Amino acid sequence: MGVLGALIERGEDHRCVWTVLGVSAPQRTGQIEFADLYSDAVECLHAAREAGYVVGIAGNQPAGAVQQLNALGFAADFVGSSTHWGVAKPSREFFERVLAVSGFAPEQVLYVGDRLDNDILPARDLGMRTAFLRRGPWGYLHALRAQVASADLRISSLDELTELVRRKRLA
Repeated sequence: MGVLGALIERGEDHRCVWTVLGVSAPQRTGQIEFADLYSDAVECLHAAREAGYVVGIAGNQPAGAVQQLNALGFAADFVGSSTHWGVAKPSREFFERVLAVSGFAPEQVLYVGDRLDNDILPARDLGMRTAFLRRGPWGYLHALRAQVASADLRISSLDELTELVRRKRLA
């Protein structure tokens, strides 16, 4: 974990961790299962849908991720992945695809992410509203950077976002 944190802090590709450790990278990714999701994720998705929001899930994910996420049965209006779309974050094209699939103008979209470089900054540059989630290795390290102030919201859990959704505080 220390090596991963150092790579993130230096802005290097996290996949270099295998080279630094001198071991081979895993040859395939595992199946996404319900237990892999954060405990507050599904509740947040349901609350957003119940409040009338369009909910999308999009990220840099391997082949099969869209089908695996859809098979878990939670309510999302769309699910997209970098592999499925053929374009990855942080490219502008990825975020343009999110907008195209959502059917909304940039200022009508709240993009939630735990990374400044891959999520918040490119989404904001396209005009989306952003919520920085201080979770996981990137979230904790990027929360220390001054650029985190550029996010419209800064949250430490999806429970916080759920509460904002239920109170209709995202408009």
